[in-house]
Amino acid sequence: MPTPPVIPTAPPPGSPKPPPGFHGAVTEFKRRLIEATLFQLGGNRTRTARALGLQRTYLLRLIREFGVNVPHREPPRRAPARAVEDVDTRRPGARQ
Repeated sequence: MPTPPVIPTAPPPGSPKPPPGFHGAVTEFKRRLIEATLFQLGGNRTRTARALGLQRTYLLRLIREFGVNVPHREPPRRAPARAVEDVDTRRPGARQ
């Protein structure tokens, strides 16, 4: 007695999705590499491009294309301003 043909069905919900294939894997690797390098360099895109050996404009295009999460840089900390009375405005060697 012949067996009935097997009809492919959709995978059950919650099961892992199939591997993305070669191009998908390469894209995912590039995205993660760019993201990790950006994080390591504090979100500085110029230094990231230099570290990866890329033109900065090409890196920006890849960031947009791959949807890379760019960490936000913290603004540089500045020394508090000195009070006006602490500043000596006289010329050196001037008489008082």
